Amino acid sequence: MKIGVDEAGRGSVIGPLVVCSFASISQTKLLQLGVKDSKDLSKKKREELYRILVKMPHNVIICEPKRIDISLNLNELEVELFAESLSVMPDGEIMLDACDVDAARFARNVSALSNRDCKAEHKADENHPEVSAASIIAKVTRDNCVKQLCEDLKMDLGSGYPSDPKTKSAVKILSAGDYPHDCLRWSWKTVSDARGSPVPPRPDGPQQTLF
Repeated sequence: MKIGVDEAGRGSVIGPLVVCSFASISQTKLLQLGVKDSKDLSKKKREELYRILVKMPHNVIICEPKRIDISLNLNELEVELFAESLSVMPDGEIMLDACDVDAARFARNVSALSNRDCKAEHKADENHPEVSAASIIAKVTRDNCVKQLCEDLKMDLGSGYPSDPKTKSAVKILSAGDYPHDCLRWSWKTVSDARGSPVPPRPDGPQQTLF
């Protein structure tokens, strides 16, 4: 059994960070399906593969902005999320898409917290089909979360990433008032810049300025 773990939404200012663990018996089957890094697939193809892949063993963790804001360190939080995603996965060889500049350190930290033997590589989603599958599920899950936010707020939020003009406009609106909207990552500098003033801490927890 090959198990891959990847995330989507690390650098977004709107919406959740999503982590997925995916287990596969056959890498060949995944390659035959056309599974590869989600960034190299069209939206249509990602969604087609998503509908197939979610029928296979996987576990998704959706980390809302509040949890990101009250975490002391994004790298440590991702170690926690990767370990959580592995908690219900079967035995197998585990490959992580490294979220730390030091891939070996990331593997050690996730291994220690999950009590599983993990390996990690940068760009593992390009080189290991099981990680590619995890990246597809994580990406589509996050896209669906942002789509739902757009519908709930009756607003085009764009991709949720700070470089997106639509996202910039949305952040400006959503960061106004006494408190920013809960869908924003209050700890992102993007939000304080949009407000033109420091962001108050979340009422129910500590907060760091991460970006």
